[in-house]
Amino acid sequence: MKRFRNRILAITAAAVLLVPAILLAAENYKIDTAHTYVMFKINHLNIGNSYGRLNGPTGSFAWDDVNPSNSRFEVTVPAANVDTDNDKRDKHIRSADFLDADTHRTLAFKSSGIKKTGPGTYEISGQLDLLGQSHPITVTAMETGHGKDPWGNYRRGFETTFTIKRSRWGMNFMLNGLGDDVEITVSLEGIRQ
Repeated sequence: MKRFRNRILAITAAAVLLVPAILLAAENYKIDTAHTYVMFKINHLNIGNSYGRLNGPTGSFAWDDVNPSNSRFEVTVPAANVDTDNDKRDKHIRSADFLDADTHRTLAFKSSGIKKTGPGTYEISGQLDLLGQSHPITVTAMETGHGKDPWGNYRRGFETTFTIKRSRWGMNFMLNGLGDDVEITVSLEGIRQ
């Protein structure tokens, strides 16, 4: 009985020591809004492309270099922060015709799975929330770098470009004049907490 109790104590002690190591494996980062960009491109009249940004992205990510499947990303952008360098167009994009920013205040992405696909490249799956609808997407992201900044913070960056069909989220206005495909680039930089 004493040997059995000693084994249980040893296993419990090992588990207690192992849990913090597992929890510490993923480093937590807060997104640096000043150095994170969400940009989009959409075809205009089958003639040219229009570009814009969604300013002020916020969020966080946890990163585990050893086991990327333990990592996660969460990014949110205020829908009212659309910026195409044209006030009249921005007001229209904020309207119910497009982003309906008064009703659906944010666009958000939350990852559900991450796997390494090559040196510094990852496949990230998750849910994209837009116009009150949530649909799964999978993107390919590249780690753009990591290291200490001049102020002693540790930073890590990722970038992805992917295409969605806006009609999938119910954004059907002017499909004959604006493309259904919207190319989105997200370049994010996080500061380790």
